[in-house]
Amino acid sequence: MNGKTIHKFLTILLLFLGGVITNYYAQEFVATVDKTTVGQSDRFQVYFTFSGDNVNTVTNFKAPDFQGFRVLSGPNQSTSMQIINNKVTGSLTYSYILQAQNIGEFTIGSASLDYRGKAFTSQPIKIKVEKGSLQHPPGSGYSNEEIANNVFILAEANKTRALIGEQITVTYKLYTKLNIASPQISKLPQYQGFWAEELDMKQTINFEVGMYKGERFRVATIKQAALFPTRTGKLSVTPFELNIPVIVKKRRTSNDIFDEFFGDSFFGRNETIEYQAKSNIITIDVEPLPESNVPSSFNGAVGNFNFKAEIDKNKVSVNESITLRLTASGTGNIKLLQMPEPVLPAGFEKYEPKVYENINKGGVISGQKIVEYLIVPRTPGDKEIPSIEFSFFNPSTRRYASVTSPVFNISVERGTGQYEPTAGGFSKEDVRLLSEDIRYIKTSAFQFEKKDEISLIKPWFWISIILPFLILLTTIGIRRKQDRLSGNTQLLRFQKAEKAARKRLKSAKQALDLGKLSEFYSELSSALYGYLEDKLGIQKSDFTLEIALEKLQNRNVDAKLVDRVKGIAEKCEFVRFAPQGETSTSANEIYNDAVNVIVEVDSSLEKKR
Repeated sequence: MNGKTIHKFLTILLLFLGGVITNYYAQEFVATVDKTTVGQSDRFQVYFTFSGDNVNTVTNFKAPDFQGFRVLSGPNQSTSMQIINNKVTGSLTYSYILQAQNIGEFTIGSASLDYRGKAFTSQPIKIKVEKGSLQHPPGSGYSNEEIANNVFILAEANKTRALIGEQITVTYKLYTKLNIASPQISKLPQYQGFWAEELDMKQTINFEVGMYKGERFRVATIKQAALFPTRTGKLSVTPFELNIPVIVKKRRTSNDIFDEFFGDSFFGRNETIEYQAKSNIITIDVEPLPESNVPSSFNGAVGNFNFKAEIDKNKVSVNESITLRLTASGTGNIKLLQMPEPVLPAGFEKYEPKVYENINKGGVISGQKIVEYLIVPRTPGDKEIPSIEFSFFNPSTRRYASVTSPVFNISVERGTGQYEPTAGGFSKEDVRLLSEDIRYIKTSAFQFEKKDEISLIKPWFWISIILPFLILLTTIGIRRKQDRLSGNTQLLRFQKAEKAARKRLKSAKQALDLGKLSEFYSELSSALYGYLEDKLGIQKSDFTLEIALEKLQNRNVDAKLVDRVKGIAEKCEFVRFAPQGETSTSANEIYNDAVNVIVEVDSSLEKKR
């Protein structure tokens, strides 16, 4: 070992011992960054490090507001401890990953903390942000292009040409040759022009060995969605973006033996680079359904379905209810199915139907939709419910198909004590009473007595005249309001949004009580999205979180409240990527936040109507 090498070794040793001595005898709180000049949209890290003999007594850490920067991660806390001559020294570090947004010079303010009753404050740091991205991640020796070739997201569709209403399955896969930590969602894809249904996925990401363009990668499916086009033309699915921590080794910058020695993995010379991965854009060419041989009963159903109609009884008495059940099952856009409207004979009364859905979110959306009508006959006789036809387009055969139910014959009998008319228009009971009511006119003299005063009309007489008119006016008013709501679907959904949200939240709470966290987050997301769809008048096929947030902003809803809505929605989506960190306690907190947010949004929108 020559003299130059020995000198370098002694210098490193003295610096190391000097740092230990400084940490032992004094406490200090310093702020550092990995670079002071960054490019616009570049990421960099800032560290607030406290050194002392017992870092466990540090309390009340307060970070600066990072004005001018976007916080991508943090605070991330790490502790380092050393024992020398039975004396414990150590350091506590709070780190953040920031992203520069605007060009110019900015200052990261002071952070503060308390240590044994004494306050410590770090010095501000100046950061210069220049136009464009600067080189590759600091100190790693890896460019963004190199990382992009080794870590990327690939979006695949099972078909790029489809008919309107036909299912398209989009799969997002993460390919990597490098070591990565848990990715975090930066931006969800938008499905403009599609009705989308998230397919069921495993709660953890499992990597398998796969090939891409002749190269070997570790591959994991991270997201799947079933898309049903709702309009024709060229439709695009925007990219799915993830923030992926990539763990790489620092490259040696020289051939020096000390660089090689300290660059060994034993000394932990790995570093984590925050890499923004973005999937490719998928374009789907959507064609209209054939216009020939379209059944008159076709109402937009696309898929392969079975249909049946049934009643629970065909012999009843007047005013006795009958249940008419329509069931469509199979594969296709179950939620968008519009069931045929039954035609009832005269003398039947029909009530609002109950709708049930049972959907299987496997690789192909399947399930069943049940519509139950309660019908009540009001007149006796033999009645007939005509056959009910359900039509759909089968994309596999490229043909329309129809299924017809049988005709239902119902015998309606007169109930006990029912009115029985005779041929002359009077009932037998009426005739009997009429014969008893005939009396002979008396011809003998009458003796009249004169009354002293004329009796006045009593108050109840006027009440009996006026009250029916008041009841009639109230009934007309209620009826007009119902007709107005029925004619204005958007207004009706607006009025019923809160009630529907309460019902969905109840389902989420039941799942939470049973410890089914995955089902809980799914139900909570449905409650929030369903409420926004109804309250803001957004069709299910056009709904995206971005559109909902934009409409809330356009209606002057408080920006902080809009951010809370976005945070809850993203939390429900993010939880799949880190299920091990989810507990019933955190789920309870987000449930309470969701309830409060829906109440506050509802109150805000009502005030601005």
